[in-house]
Parts: sequence; structure tokens; C-alpha cells
Amino acid sequence: MTGSTVAKRYALALFQLAQEHQLLNQMEEELRVVKDVVNQNSDLNAVLKSPKLPIAKKKEILKGAFESVSTYVLNTLMLLIDRHREDHISDVADYFISLANDERGIAEAKVYSIRPLTEAESEALSASFAAKVGKKSLRVDNIVDSNLLGGIKLRIGNRIFDGSLRGKLDRLERQLLG
Repeated sequence: MTGSTVAKRYALALFQLAQEHQLLNQMEEELRVVKDVVNQNSDLNAVLKSPKLPIAKKKEILKGAFESVSTYVLNTLMLLIDRHREDHISDVADYFISLANDERGIAEAKVYSIRPLTEAESEALSASFAAKVGKKSLRVDNIVDSNLLGGIKLRIGNRIFDGSLRGKLDRLERQLLG
């Protein structure tokens, strides 16, 4: 079974539990925190992947690190450790967040701009681009990129909307050379 299939199954089971108990928002936030901690803490990753460390010790470390999360999220983490699938924790969180977004009609969008966007600009982008991808709204993640020269570049899933000055110059160069 591939890693993505494993992660999808765990995420789907957790998602169904979240829906049954009306904990979707809470569990999504908890999984975002878990994902951030696991991805940004290389020491924790090394400990979890260590074959020398007993499973009981790994579980104890995770329980200590995530004691404030709901029982369902914690039990899922414990199950992943039991089954030697600690490297799928981040993927499970990603798939869960994707399922939650689909349920609400939200899409994740990365917006590259030369300066941080204001709240009003983020909302305007969300309103204008959400309909283009068949969603109700966008959750905007603003990334400052001074290489754009001006304008914005928007990535929603595998679709890219490039309105940056750098993108326009690159397209013009291709036209002139082609």
C-alpha cells in the first residue's frame, strides 16, 4: 500500500469522526498544529523515525508534545506510531485539511506578491478567484517574493494565475524569440 493511500485512509476515518461529533474546525486546527510541529522540528522527526527507540517511548513523547489535542487526533497519532507509520503524520494532516476544505467549499491558495497583502486585498482575491475554481472562498497564504517585480502570482491546487510583471516579461520574451 502506498504512503498516500495509507494517509488517505487515516485522514478519511478521522474526518468521519470529526463530522459525527461536530469537531471539524477543532480537529482541523489541531492537525495544522501537529503538521507544523512535525515538519519544523527535525529533532522530533529523528526521534520518531529512530528504529532503536521503543514504540512506548515514542508514544510518550507524542503524548507530551500534543497533550492538548482531542482524543481522536491523539489516538490517530498513537495508531500511526503502533503501525510504524510515523512518517505519514504530515500526509494525514494534509489529506484531512483537504477533506475539510472540500466539505466547506474552500480552496487553499498561495499568493506570491512583492509586499504583504492587506486583509482587504486578500478578501478581494478570494472573492474574485474562488468562483474560477468552483469554490465558495479561498484560504490565502501570502508569500512575499521580490523577484516578481510587480503584480501577483496565484497558485490554487495545480492551477497558476500569473499576473506578475516577471511573468509578463517572460511571456513577451518567449513571443519575441519564438
